[in-house]
Amino acid sequence: MSDSARVDSWLWAVRVYKTRSAATAGCRAGHVRVNGERAKAAQPVRIGDEIRIRIEGFDRILAVRQLITKRVGAPLAALAAEDRTPPRPSASELGVFAKRDRGAGRPTKRERRDIDRLRGRDLDGYDDE
Repeated sequence: MSDSARVDSWLWAVRVYKTRSAATAGCRAGHVRVNGERAKAAQPVRIGDEIRIRIEGFDRILAVRQLITKRVGAPLAALAAEDRTPPRPSASELGVFAKRDRGAGRPTKRERRDIDRLRGRDLDGYDDE
């Protein structure tokens, strides 16, 4: 067995994504980070690496415990990844969000910044590049 595996194949094998092509698309879109850096689909992962996946607006944090490249049963897949994701806040903890009227059009730059501030995103811009 080798000492690394492709990140897209590992994410598919541990059942984060339903298909390998969806895992590859997630990497291309910038939703996957390995040890804090944006990951391309072919980037190798090793035991102990931390992988962050943005799903439905929240980050899922996984630690690599085993390297697998083929899809296995759910109990074995659960052993390959350690879930370090903090619990999602409940609806009551999130509070009331401002809701835009349907058909109001595209948000202005100011409205978008207000939305990002409400969601707790970085205000200095995204740290992708």
